[in-house]
Amino acid sequence: MMLYNPEKLLLITGPCSLENKAVCNAVATCLFELKQTYPELNIIFKGSFDKANRTSITSQRGPGLSTGIELLQFIKDEYGFPVVTDIHTAEQAEVVGKVCDVIQIPAFLCRQTDLLLAASKTKKTVFVKKGQFLSPHEMNYVVTKLAESNAKEIWQGERGTFFGYNNLVVDMRSFAVMKANGHPTIFDATHSVQEPGNASGQSGGRREFVLPLICAALGAGADGLFIEAHPNPEKAISDAASQVPLSEFPRIVEKALQYWKVRHSTLSLVSI
Repeated sequence: MMLYNPEKLLLITGPCSLENKAVCNAVATCLFELKQTYPELNIIFKGSFDKANRTSITSQRGPGLSTGIELLQFIKDEYGFPVVTDIHTAEQAEVVGKVCDVIQIPAFLCRQTDLLLAASKTKKTVFVKKGQFLSPHEMNYVVTKLAESNAKEIWQGERGTFFGYNNLVVDMRSFAVMKANGHPTIFDATHSVQEPGNASGQSGGRREFVLPLICAALGAGADGLFIEAHPNPEKAISDAASQVPLSEFPRIVEKALQYWKVRHSTLSLVSI
């Protein structure tokens, strides 16, 4: 059975780093309440056990593989959400696949063939983000690697393209181009507003643009959303400038659903 359901808005959400149980609980509780309010949401809980590509060697990286997997298993058992985390080496795929329903391939690693093959081998959904250095047309080659290695289900992620130094821009044509590959395309809203390496050894960001870009991406044909949320982003160990404060998250989801419903209701009349 496929996790993606075109009759619901796919929402992948969690803290950037799994950090600790308190942070995970706070985000999962908010998501659980949203699920009760909006049954048209298809929610996947996300969290990273290792932020392996930090700008500075002194930056915190997260709880590690063992503790991270335990936290994700807790979320599954306690709240009933499917869970996703990213892997960085082929060896991690089998371990993560024992708990996670979705294996995420980081944007910087989207062309790493061995990583893609290992993720496919788990027979879990593979969510691969388009590299900041790739055109949307080149994602066809990434998807083909997964398809030819018999991946169970493939999701593609758009997270912006480098536009000069320390800046990302989202080309809204990407959703139509990547959709032609035959697999759902998800908009990574919070990473798209990053300013990589632009905050004294950390990534900066402009979270005020998260909602406008979400609305634009849904209008352009995005099939789902990836939004990182945190109870106190300023104290987050990673992506402090781009994560959405949990207090603001329900409003963003409500607005996103409004846009999704309008587009969804017109799909039978207009082809995007």
